[in-house]
Amino acid sequence: MGTLLRAALRRLPTPRRHRCPLPAAAPRPLGCGAGTQGGKENPSPSLRKDKADTVIIGGGCVGVSLAYHLAKAGLKDVILLEKSELTAGSTWHAAGLTTYFHPGINLKKIHAYSIKLYEKLEEETGQAVGFHQPGSIRIASTPTRVDEFKYQMTRAGWHPTEQYLITPEKVQELFPLLNMDMVLAGLYNPGDGHIDPYSLTMALAAGARKYGAQLNYPVQVTNLNPRSDGTWEVETPLGVIQAKRIVNTAGFWAREIGKMVGLEHPLIPVHHQYVVTSTIPEVKALRRELPVIRDLEGSYYLRQERDGLLFGPYESEKKMKLQDSWVTNGVPPGFGKELFESDLDRIMEHIEAAMEMVPVLKQANIINTIAGPITYSPDILPMVGPHQGVRNYWVAIGFGYGIIHAGGIGKYLSDWILEGEPPFDLIELDPNRYGKWTTTEYTAAKARESYGFNNIVGYPKEERFAGRPTERAGALYDLLRSKCSMGFHAGWEQPHWFYKPGDEIGYKPSFRRTNWFDPVGREYKQVMEKVGVIDLSPFGKFKVKGTDSVKLLDHLFANVVPKVGTTNISHMLTPRGKVYAELTVSQLYPGEFMLVTGSGSELHDLRWIEEEIVRGGYKVEIENVTDEMGVLGVAGPYARQVLQKLTAEDLSDVSFKFLQSKHLKLSDIAVTAIRISYTGELGWELYHRKEDSVALYSAIMEAGQKEGIDNFGTYALNALRLEKGFRAWGAEMNCDTNPLEAGLEYFVKLNKVYVL
Repeated sequence: MGTLLRAALRRLPTPRRHRCPLPAAAPRPLGCGAGTQGGKENPSPSLRKDKADTVIIGGGCVGVSLAYHLAKAGLKDVILLEKSELTAGSTWHAAGLTTYFHPGINLKKIHAYSIKLYEKLEEETGQAVGFHQPGSIRIASTPTRVDEFKYQMTRAGWHPTEQYLITPEKVQELFPLLNMDMVLAGLYNPGDGHIDPYSLTMALAAGARKYGAQLNYPVQVTNLNPRSDGTWEVETPLGVIQAKRIVNTAGFWAREIGKMVGLEHPLIPVHHQYVVTSTIPEVKALRRELPVIRDLEGSYYLRQERDGLLFGPYESEKKMKLQDSWVTNGVPPGFGKELFESDLDRIMEHIEAAMEMVPVLKQANIINTIAGPITYSPDILPMVGPHQGVRNYWVAIGFGYGIIHAGGIGKYLSDWILEGEPPFDLIELDPNRYGKWTTTEYTAAKARESYGFNNIVGYPKEERFAGRPTERAGALYDLLRSKCSMGFHAGWEQPHWFYKPGDEIGYKPSFRRTNWFDPVGREYKQVMEKVGVIDLSPFGKFKVKGTDSVKLLDHLFANVVPKVGTTNISHMLTPRGKVYAELTVSQLYPGEFMLVTGSGSELHDLRWIEEEIVRGGYKVEIENVTDEMGVLGVAGPYARQVLQKLTAEDLSDVSFKFLQSKHLKLSDIAVTAIRISYTGELGWELYHRKEDSVALYSAIMEAGQKEGIDNFGTYALNALRLEKGFRAWGAEMNCDTNPLEAGLEYFVKLNKVYVL
């Protein structure tokens, strides 16, 4: 069974208060806790100032990084408040891994900036950070993993950072202690490695002080009071600070801070464990440090720690543990640099997998076990940016991988705060991707799933099913769920593609053509040749009216304001001319408008609009009616013929032109009909009360029997819009592109006077 496994079975005790989890990794010059150069470890708490531009709440690596970047950029009056001491919470016990790799696109930029910053931080601040860069290798031990690596290599060209698909021979050269019978390929990132989290944070703190930021600890925030002018009063036992903005970087205390402003942030602490071995002769004999490896099938990371090894598993969602009591009762008072009791039984299968992949582990002894809290969001990605509904309240919370994100997120948020817009698009981190539908039960189910899925194969068009359906599923969900493969869109369930007899049903992800390929082609043909119906209810929908509604929309959008009874496609542009959002704008009645955006952009767009209303002092009312309204799309050459059966309104091309909107009744159901279709074919979008969705859908399907009407889903819709040349926000345009680059010049009226 091996010495290591026998040691594991002895359940080594974990200290309850354990400030320095590890001996420093060779050749790290400083031990854990030695990073106090450039700053006092426990300064006498005092506020010294009662006003600030920005108050940062939380002294982990992310909060300190933001203080460093804001101060370095020249922002005066930056104050950080930490309730106990810097690194308390999750930072101090982190394994400290750093990597250029990310399966997404723009998060690679965050990783790359962090690594480049960490490389020069010691020289800049005089504070050693213990940064090791031996590279890292993701191990493929199945053919499907090799496919995944090839897929990731097709995305690597977006960025200049190095990434290589390497042979087993090269893997063995870089990491000679592996069982090569299990290795088919490797994904290699030179420059990856690990850093001492404590020393990193202290170096950032030294830099923050150097550039003028004030770091106060131990100072607890006891309350947050919004003022009528949008500023904040930050209450502490030492007095009140008036701040232009506050940034919640409070780690696993972030929920408590959120509650002070009336928000329930969807966060939950997860137990994560890693173990450290004693000296291993084969490791000690190596002439260079081993690269970090990630055994994806074994679901663990492993790196060198001095002359031993450190490895941390991600157990399955059934075995992993959430700290549910913290969600119910809050974080225990005084919890800062404590750990949980270890439970090695939970990770035993991963220990065995590690011994099989790295056989020298069989004779090693465990000398330390670390079991600490990591805060997870439902999808494991952090929440970063300003929050909708609460003015001048920003967040940088929910970091499952805070060390690699800290540097880049500090720079990203600093640029956004100072420039008034994000430096590039990271909508996947938008805190406003969640809403009231994100319940505690949903958060727990998704966090459990996300933790357990840390190392699963990352397919295109991935779907995850924990916590579904939510209370927001949609009026047609029960009617359609047995007929289609559903996709998740901001709490809604929306059909991706529909089944027919003989189809292989269900979710079957693949890197090649899979079970939905032919059905989607069938639906495409349905819309091109006959008529199809699609549920578009997840669209974000806002009503705007008031004295200044025209003036507001003329300011918000690059296009002209549509006339009464018409619709246009309009774009909100940032001050630097990037495409922040795309919406359809319809003037339903004089001075009353309906704005429609994509499901994933609902609160993202609403926050921007609300901010502009306040900034410009516009006299308008805006109402989010997303949950009250259903939307059906009817498209295809017979769309008019089918709908005409249900109404006395003349739907002819002369009477109902493209981009016209009308209020009418279909089968005695009131709808706002807009002649527009994302398919590019003849079609209408039908906006109606959600409670009428089933009746309206049934009436349309019944009316279209002679024309061969049928359903189609979002996969076919996407194929149709691409063929038509229609752009999509988040794909062909976002905050990385200006409208001319995205081919949107038709919608941008350059002779408008845009007043910021």
